[in-house]
Amino acid sequence: MRIRRTGIVLKPDSSRVFFRPFDFTSRERVLKIIARVMSLSEPEAERRAQEVLREFAERHQRLRVFFLRRYEQLRDQLITDQRLSEARQLLLGAYFTQEYSLEAAALFNPSMVLHPDQSDVPEGSVRFIISLRATGEGHISSIVLRSGVIDRDARITVKTPTRFVTAGEVVPNPSYDKKLFERKLFELGLLNDFAQKILSLLEDTFAFEQLRFVVEREQRRTRSLARDQSDAARGILSLAQANYEIHFDPTERLSERVIFPTSPAEVKGIEDARFVAFHEDDGSTIYYATYTAYDGQVVLPQFLETRDFVHFRINTLNGPEVQNKGMALFPRKINGRYAMLSRQDNENIYLMYSELPHFWYTKQILSAESHRERAGRLCAERGLQLRRHDARGTFDPALRHERSVQRICHRAADRVAGSAPEIRAGAGVKSI
Repeated sequence: MRIRRTGIVLKPDSSRVFFRPFDFTSRERVLKIIARVMSLSEPEAERRAQEVLREFAERHQRLRVFFLRRYEQLRDQLITDQRLSEARQLLLGAYFTQEYSLEAAALFNPSMVLHPDQSDVPEGSVRFIISLRATGEGHISSIVLRSGVIDRDARITVKTPTRFVTAGEVVPNPSYDKKLFERKLFELGLLNDFAQKILSLLEDTFAFEQLRFVVEREQRRTRSLARDQSDAARGILSLAQANYEIHFDPTERLSERVIFPTSPAEVKGIEDARFVAFHEDDGSTIYYATYTAYDGQVVLPQFLETRDFVHFRINTLNGPEVQNKGMALFPRKINGRYAMLSRQDNENIYLMYSELPHFWYTKQILSAESHRERAGRLCAERGLQLRRHDARGTFDPALRHERSVQRICHRAADRVAGSAPEIRAGAGVKSI
């Protein structure tokens, strides 16, 4: 295997900022801020709103739309039903909005797949997508995207991202399958009498607002303050919020889209997404990614899917073997089943099979043959290659037989590539 360093370095850019909600934990403080804005005269409110728009317009797209949306989210905090002027709405929305530098700390852990759109690509070239883990202020991680082209001479170009960044819009009322939802509640230890009562009142497919309505109604009916019921109610809603959909404006460039933590389970970060272009039995392609949601205490393996990198569906991974980090799905079924690598014990690499991509119940440890196997034993034809790396960025390729992936056909005796010292010494950069 011949490897040539390209000289391309993906560096974090702290000037890339986007706006996100600024929430206060104190309701008293929220009311004080609203009161101060409401006390302004109309001309003063108009002047200050225009100042904010002028100051931040060059760094953000659709800033006015976001401010007005934030105002709508605050309306239940107002003590008046009187319709406010647009200027005052904008100003209130601005007071509860913050800028966030999503690459302020680091940009690393890349994952690369072929782009779903190969139109207008020169013959012999392919367009690709790179996902990266961006870590910003407060060590919160998110997923950012880049695109590029490999030409017929193996030259690689990566498009320079624009300065604009926009978080995906959460699609309201995503649907949930009751049987799958019940199974996950059981695995989490939340399937008590209260949870079973809630499920009995829902249809086979239900929306989040329906679930929340039923949960709150049953809590009022029982008038119980029992801790197990309160914990179950909170757990039910948190699980639902960990399964959601997000959508981007298709006119936005790929590099302008960021998948930022949305649910309570990932409030502290979305870590280490591993994308794969999965080839379905019917010949179509869907893009899957496993990643780790982190709430500051618990890691929760999550599963992302998309066909166009515009609309994304996020779900929890389920089953007793869904533990820890480091899961990687194979790009196609093996003997009619999904296959995924895992490392539940932080040491060994395991192989898992499943009939469904969201549920994993068994694992088996991978066994390795001698490093000195002759090249004639390599399963090069139609084989699959696993490339592992350590903390130094050293790669160790292992070629796997397509029909017996638990058997490592060959493993390189020595590393084939490592990060350059100047790259390894720099925090949060990634070379190709």
